[in-house]
Parts: sequence; C-alpha cells; structure tokens
Amino acid sequence: MTAPSALTRAILALGSNLGEREGTLASAVADLVDRPEVRLQNVSPVVTTKAVGGPEGQPDFLNMVIAVDTTLSPRELLAHCQAVELAHHRTREVRWGARTLDVDIVTYGDERSDDPVLTLPHPRAAVRAFVLYPWSLMEPNATLAGESVAALAAKAPDMEGIVHVLDVPPAVVP
Repeated sequence: MTAPSALTRAILALGSNLGEREGTLASAVADLVDRPEVRLQNVSPVVTTKAVGGPEGQPDFLNMVIAVDTTLSPRELLAHCQAVELAHHRTREVRWGARTLDVDIVTYGDERSDDPVLTLPHPRAAVRAFVLYPWSLMEPNATLAGESVAALAAKAPDMEGIVHVLDVPPAVVP
C-alpha cells in the first residue's frame, strides 16, 4: 500500500451500539475530518440495525457511512480511524461485541489488498446491509467490486429489519 500523491476517495462505515449513539456518531465524523488530510465529501442517513455476529443480546446499532477524500495512506487512515475510536472509549474485549464506536475503512480508492492488518475493500462489506444500505442512500450509483451497492444491500442477509432513523446526524453537514 502506497501513500497517495493526490486525494483518494475512501468510504468509511461507522457504527455505535453503546452510550449516546447519535452524539457519538456526529462527534466521530467531526473528529475523523478534523485534520487537513481528510476532507468530508458526503454523509449517509443513519439506520438502526440488529447486531450482526458477536455475542447474543447486544443493543441495536446506529450505522452510517461517510465519503472522505484523503492524502493519508491506507495505513495512516486506519491509524487515524482507530485513534478516533479510542477517543470515544472503544475497547476490544470481545470480537464483534458491543462498542461505543466502530470505524471501518470499506474502500480506499481502487486499492486492493489482502494485508491481514487492512484488507481492502473490507472483506465482509459486500454482505453487510448495515454498510451497503446507508452507502446506497448516500451514493445511489456506487459500486463495490463491480457490483451495485444497492443490489448487494438488497440481497444481504441482514437487510430485513433495517430502519431509517435520521437523514443526517445532528451537527454533521458535509
């Protein structure tokens, strides 16, 4: 993975199922773009979803997707996303467990990588409606690995039960 010489479009997925979820998402977006190397381009509506995987009985998630243009390399962007998670009290005790904030890099330009630290595109994005559906609302013509994001969302196993909550989180305007 190489550092870009110009701006690269990245799609980031954000989710929260602990604490003040709406406020956390809005604050996290602000934190993610609070550096000159990351510019907010678009924001999806917020949806509520059941937890996918992980321990039973978790609270519902609020999920959203943002598009950013960045000059950070993929690994630098990952480190930045993880720092924002940490600032919002993210702990990693149980895989796919409840969390105050989760930020995933879904795509980074056309970059493809099987690196175990950062696989691009995100290895499970194509089957996760909680990522695909808000992304399709934000960018109706978006594609992932050559397929329509909207079509992928429609056939994702977790599509049933997704509820549109907010058009844009409070205090987040691209």
